Amino acid sequence: MNMKILMVLTSHDSMGDTGHKTGFWLEEFVAPYYVFKDAGADITLASPKGGQPPVDPNSTQPEALTEETRRFDADDDAKAQLANTEKLSDVVADGFDAIFYPGGHGPLWDLTDNADSLRLINAFAAADKPIGAVCHAPTVLLKARDEQGNALLNGRQATGFTNSEEEAVGLTEVVPHLLEDAMKEAGARYTRGDDDFAPYQVRDGLLITGQNPASSAPTARLLLDTLSA
Repeated sequence: MNMKILMVLTSHDSMGDTGHKTGFWLEEFVAPYYVFKDAGADITLASPKGGQPPVDPNSTQPEALTEETRRFDADDDAKAQLANTEKLSDVVADGFDAIFYPGGHGPLWDLTDNADSLRLINAFAAADKPIGAVCHAPTVLLKARDEQGNALLNGRQATGFTNSEEEAVGLTEVVPHLLEDAMKEAGARYTRGDDDFAPYQVRDGLLITGQNPASSAPTARLLLDTLSA
């Protein structure tokens, strides 16, 4: 099966007006990237601005590194691909089998209301193709609509970064919205794991979401399982 998967990353690099940098969380990109790559998928990377998306510097600190991040650090081809993401406005849903959004705090600012992202999500939903998002990336679903114009999250089981996890990283007062609250307000049947920062991922039909960085690879595998079902 020659799967074609679109991965969409943030282009936003500032944490509100704090002066701190943000972007995508490295593990949340590389873990799914290698799950897809090792399954033989053809991966296309895109971001709102195109080119090199910003990586959250906190996700490159020693305590945040994983086997997959170290693999990426030695993978010149993957790094070159990341440095040359396609501009989101140039991407169409046709030809892709699934779409996946890695998290990090960046998407809260530039992908919640992004018209091109919403265009793609709505197209994937209309075509009955899997949509995946992990950690903060389920923010991309908040404004998405189904073919009848209903909120895509309404009545759907989904998860994302919890209020307590946001509090634990000290950013409750910095982020533009608390994802858990916003998902509930959008009508989602929000669920979460028993423990903060432990893997937790759910599937509701063709909607696949993961709670936090540790959920990145399992969420990607759940998307692959959905594609092969």
